[in-house]
Amino acid sequence: MASTVAANRLELLQIADAVARDKSIDKQVVLTAMEEAMQRAAKAHYGTENDIKVDIDPKTGETHVSRYLHVVEMVENDKTEISLTDARRRNPETLPPVDFNRINAQNAKQVIVQKVRDAERERQYDEYKDRIGEVVHGVVKRSEFGSVVVDLGKAEGVVRRDEMIPRESFRAGDRIRAYIYDVRREARGPQIFLSRSHPQFMVRLFAQEVPEIYDGVIEIRAVARDPGSRAKIAVISKDSSIDPVGACVGMRGVRVQAVVQELQGERIDIIPWNPDPATFIVNALAPAEVTKVVLDEDTHRVEVVVPDEQLSLGIGRRGQNVRLASQLTSWQIDILTEAEESERRQKEFAQRTQLFMESLDVDETVAQLLASEGFATIEDVAYVELNELAQIEAFDEETAQELQSRALEFIEARNKELDDKRLALGVADEVLEVEGVTPAIAVALGEHEIKTLEDLAGCATDDLIGYYETSKDKERTRIPGALDGFNLSSDDTNAIIMKARVKAGWIEEPVEEVAEESEGEEPAEA
Repeated sequence: MASTVAANRLELLQIADAVARDKSIDKQVVLTAMEEAMQRAAKAHYGTENDIKVDIDPKTGETHVSRYLHVVEMVENDKTEISLTDARRRNPETLPPVDFNRINAQNAKQVIVQKVRDAERERQYDEYKDRIGEVVHGVVKRSEFGSVVVDLGKAEGVVRRDEMIPRESFRAGDRIRAYIYDVRREARGPQIFLSRSHPQFMVRLFAQEVPEIYDGVIEIRAVARDPGSRAKIAVISKDSSIDPVGACVGMRGVRVQAVVQELQGERIDIIPWNPDPATFIVNALAPAEVTKVVLDEDTHRVEVVVPDEQLSLGIGRRGQNVRLASQLTSWQIDILTEAEESERRQKEFAQRTQLFMESLDVDETVAQLLASEGFATIEDVAYVELNELAQIEAFDEETAQELQSRALEFIEARNKELDDKRLALGVADEVLEVEGVTPAIAVALGEHEIKTLEDLAGCATDDLIGYYETSKDKERTRIPGALDGFNLSSDDTNAIIMKARVKAGWIEEPVEEVAEESEGEEPAEA
């Protein structure tokens, strides 16, 4: 009998060891699961009202079954209660081990399997949650509704259909490389999400092929991908003696070709990164040549002019080149040909000429002179220094004074008309009194139901000058604001809102720190 017991104990420890090794979990987790299974069986045998605990010695495999009783003065239920005197002799009470029948064995198996599975899931999550951003190798197990389940060795990952490179397919048994972009706990266990279309997958592939990137000498600053078709990466070298583009291409293109083959022939443009936005944008639009770049910092928009024959190259097939360049640089890029830009300049010149002719009641020659000198609005003429107008060829001081007088009269008449419109819209006088709000701005606010000081104070900058929304396809869409067309910067608009909040009593007028410091300074000695 003793030898049988010893064998059972040894077998118990061997089973725990084998399960722990097979599932890559701690042996104690398996023993704890066994203890819980035996505890349930003991409760079923002795009664669920009993407080029973089972301990397995991890060294010998010996099992101890104990029942704990509640110490009371007057014992009413001897199965759960014990007097103080008896407790000093036998609490906890040792019980004989329970023989496992078929039902107990089945229940025990379910408990152990569930506990081991939970421990295995926790181990997988702990192992992979810190590996987000890595490229892993695996073997395809099966396909499910277009997604691919990958055996990673000690866990499974999934590459969803939208994370695959278009037109590529995998069969069971194929080897696959993918990028871990997320690890989440879910009801069915930890889910390891893999991607082959993620921009960082290409970055990691280059790091594996280019030692200078792995060592940190060359840095990939930006990436834009149209998976399976074309990509652009911007690189910079921390060592001026190393050409970042040449290092990524490799001797006879061997390095870049290794990445291209993994990405199913995806064409990759390697571009030198530059801190100057205009230069970087020109580089990003390669292979197209750029003749002119005009940046708008406030809207983060850039206008690029290319030679007429370069337009299709700059835009690319189905707009691919300009779209990727826009993603790479984070600037919204508008491409014009030199002919289109010339036509637009001529149109703007004609519009300004017509504006001056109608507003200032001058002939075409005078209006064209003003437009060619860079005057764009009636305000430019009205408030410019008089000598600047007088210095224009064919103008004199008397002509300049007359032009400014007519400009001021026009502005006054227009403001009167705008003020009548403002009142008709119901825009309060307080709104017009806010510094920076012109009669035209007041009308535009009223047309967008911003009619009181509180309405204006409650606005956000984006409400007034608009903003851009980026879709899932990384396409940026312009959402207009109430003051579109006034060429206000974010700072200008924010200043108007802050002045409105001060005037409404929401906040206090900011104190000029420079003024405070100057007041506290002692007068300099002569």
